[in-house]
Amino acid sequence: MALNPPGPPTFDRPFPALTPAQRYHFELYGYTIVENTLDADEVARLKEALYRLRTAIQQLPQRGPEGPRSGGAYFLTDREHHHFMANVLEADPEITAYATHPRLVSMAEEIMGSEARITEMNAHLNRREPDKTLDPQPKYGFHRGADIPFFCHIREGLFHCAFVKTLTNLTDLGPDDGGTVVVAGSHKVDLPAEQLVQVAYEDRSLIHQVVAPAGSTLLFAETLIHATGQVRSDRERAILITGYGPTLFPYWDDGQLSPSFSGRIPPQLRPLFQGREHWTRGPRYRQLTDPVDARGFGLGAWDERPATPPAPG
Repeated sequence: MALNPPGPPTFDRPFPALTPAQRYHFELYGYTIVENTLDADEVARLKEALYRLRTAIQQLPQRGPEGPRSGGAYFLTDREHHHFMANVLEADPEITAYATHPRLVSMAEEIMGSEARITEMNAHLNRREPDKTLDPQPKYGFHRGADIPFFCHIREGLFHCAFVKTLTNLTDLGPDDGGTVVVAGSHKVDLPAEQLVQVAYEDRSLIHQVVAPAGSTLLFAETLIHATGQVRSDRERAILITGYGPTLFPYWDDGQLSPSFSGRIPPQLRPLFQGREHWTRGPRYRQLTDPVDARGFGLGAWDERPATPPAPG
């Protein structure tokens, strides 16, 4: 398959996507929470899609990566209280629409400082583990997915990271609902993760947890140390995650996009799904005080995203 040639951004999306305050919060802590990126109807559509997909995978003779799969998706974790569904990008049109949501894509681009390519996509449906003793001072599975010297740079006085994720909770997350936990500020500190985690356990005010209404998005750099929180309530947590990198990065989920799906990608979305040839990261930078582009963009249909309007004049 021929790679997409260099060129300007191809589908219409806002920029900057974050308010100055949201961008500054990210600068300090390595994450920001944007509430209500999805409305109630969009949240319901995505929840239904995830539950449909879980049921479809549960009906397969084998549920893991060895296949068969449901629209490319499978269970990476298959436990009664936790289903981690991997490679979900083309499994349902509603899920694909989330990955191509213009505001979410642009949020990722703003942190990367470049045009985005989708590199991976997965989802979690999890609830409190039965009969597990809940530790009032829990230890978490902290990790980071990128190293600071290689993935990060500074431009316009702002931090940028080449591997970014949007994580949207489709259920309300209160303090007991297992929201993602992070070691605040660790996105910039080039020390071994275990050292920073040890410091955070000594002063747990350094561990921040996502508490947000359904339809909110956690935007974070993969240099940030993070983990799943401890579910203490009886509610099931549903989250949808997309990983983005520059267009020169590969698609690194376990599997490739199917030929039938690839054949339906409209031209303006091909760089987002397939990347571009050569070193064509397409710089995307802002000043901290630039106002947010507040145009409204909805979940919509993924294959009907309008192309970028021509420049005036």
